[in-house]
Amino acid sequence: MGLVEREISDGKTLSTIKKFLMAGVIEDGRFVPTKSGAPQGGVISPLISNIVLNHLDWTLDEKKGYKFVRYADDFVVLAKTREAAEEALILTKRCIEDDLDLELHPEKTRLTSFKQGFEFLGFFISSNSIRMKDKAVKKFKDKIRALTKRHHNFEIKVVEKINPVIRGIANYFIQDFTTSIQLFNRLDQWVRKRLRCMKYKRISRKDNPRIKIKNFRKMGLLFFRDMYQNRIKTGKLLPS
Repeated sequence: MGLVEREISDGKTLSTIKKFLMAGVIEDGRFVPTKSGAPQGGVISPLISNIVLNHLDWTLDEKKGYKFVRYADDFVVLAKTREAAEEALILTKRCIEDDLDLELHPEKTRLTSFKQGFEFLGFFISSNSIRMKDKAVKKFKDKIRALTKRHHNFEIKVVEKINPVIRGIANYFIQDFTTSIQLFNRLDQWVRKRLRCMKYKRISRKDNPRIKIKNFRKMGLLFFRDMYQNRIKTGKLLPS
């Protein structure tokens, strides 16, 4: 709250924020009081995170030779050499743990290079490509699996249900800097396979000619490849 008070002077606003922080949480059906921190997933958490970690922004000022990118509590520090990156890690730990009394995530905090690549905001970023990270691909497939169960009938309603999922992924991951055409092709093929399996209650390549790509298009199924190519040509995912 001390850090919050540096940014906000209105008493009513401060009182409301404090009530959010002290409201407690429900765990396994039981009320548990909150004595410190902000509840994960709480509506107030992103605001608190940005206010508190503003101190980290100033600590990793570009004048020290670093490029620093942060979204809420997820951030990347870029340096020109490994030695500089090691110094940045020490500086970051000192700021997070000593100044702010927080902890860096032990599994997500590491030194890497553009050749090895790293994950940030759902993307895997490397010197070769910028694509969906594996966990994001799995999450997408899990959603499609839930909507394309083989014992259900294949109807136009199925396409209407999975299209918003495809569109949501495309809106986020198909950007000007994305280099994932091969991945998007594979996802298109996988979605079509799921739909054919619903239709014929089996997994078989022999079913590919039975429902051709043009038939899926007539049904209105969205294709990642189409949206990717349209984004490159027009800057928009779908034709006007």
